[in-house]
Amino acid sequence: MATRTVIEIDESLCDGCGLCANGCHEGALRIIDGKARLVGERLCDGLGACIGECPRGALRTVEREVEAYDERKVIENILPKGMATVAAHLDHLRSHGQDSWHAQALAVLAEKGLAAPGSGPAAGVKFGALGVASAGSPTPRIVRNGMSGGCPGSAARSFAPAAPAAPAREQGIRPASAPSAGSMASRLEQWPIQLHLVNPRAPYFAGADVLIAADCTAFACGAFHQSLLAGKRLVIACPKLDTGKEVYVDKIRALIDDSAVASITLAIMEVPCCGGLRRLVDEAAAGASRAVPVSTVVVGIEGGSLTWM
Repeated sequence: MATRTVIEIDESLCDGCGLCANGCHEGALRIIDGKARLVGERLCDGLGACIGECPRGALRTVEREVEAYDERKVIENILPKGMATVAAHLDHLRSHGQDSWHAQALAVLAEKGLAAPGSGPAAGVKFGALGVASAGSPTPRIVRNGMSGGCPGSAARSFAPAAPAAPAREQGIRPASAPSAGSMASRLEQWPIQLHLVNPRAPYFAGADVLIAADCTAFACGAFHQSLLAGKRLVIACPKLDTGKEVYVDKIRALIDDSAVASITLAIMEVPCCGGLRRLVDEAAAGASRAVPVSTVVVGIEGGSLTWM
C-alpha cells in the first residue's frame, strides 16, 4: 500500500442523504445504515468530486496509506451502470487533468471491444465537473447538457479585472490610512484559482500567461496584484500543506500541452519548503510535449521584496 489522497467521511455530520453516493460514478461511496461509507478504496480517485455534493460538509480529502487506485477495477465496476455513466467518469478524469487514468480507461474499454463514449456525459446525467459561466452571470451554475450539479462555488468563469476602487473615504468607510485611488483594484480575471479546483482546459487558459503562486505570496507581497498578477491567469497551491500533490503535475502539464499557455511565472516564498512548488512545475514541464518559458520570483518574508531568478 502507498500513501495517497482519498475521501474521509465525518459520520457525525453525515445525514445519509445519498447525494455523494449518486455523485460518485466510480462506486466508491454507498449509503449503509444511514451513513455514507467508503466501500472501495481502490475505487476512490481522491479528486473530491463528491465533496461538492454534500450539503453537510461531511466529506473531505485526506492523505493516508490505502490501496492504490485501480482504473481498470473502476471501469469494470461502472460498466453495468451503462455508457452514460462511463462517459461521465471519463469527462471527470479529463476535466481534472488525469490523462494517465483517462488513457487507462480507454485501454480497458478497447480490450472489451467497446467504443469510447463522447467527451461529455449523455443527456440527463448529473455530473459535477467544472462548467464555464460567462462574465456577469448570476449565481454560478455548473452545467452539462442542460443539467446542473456539483459545487456552484467551483464553477469555472472568467471576468474582467475590477475597476479601480474609490478611496475608502468616498465609500463612507474610515480608513486606517488613505490609499490612493486604484491601489486596491483586484487583477483577478478568473475563478476558481486553487489548483485542485482548476480545470486546466478551461477556455480562459488558452494561450494565456499564467501565474502559479504559493499560497502565502499574496499575503507577503503588498503589490501582488499590481506587480505579479496583472494580465495573467492565476493558480495557487501550497507545496507543504496541500494533499494530493501528485494531481498537480498532471494539471500543470495539461496547462502547457492542452491549453498551450504562453508562459508560466512561478511565485514562491523564500522559505525552503516553497521550493517544492518549483519541483512540481519542473516535473510537469519536463513531461510536457511542448516547451514553455518559466520564470521564478521569490517573495521575501520581511517587506515582500521580489527577487527574480
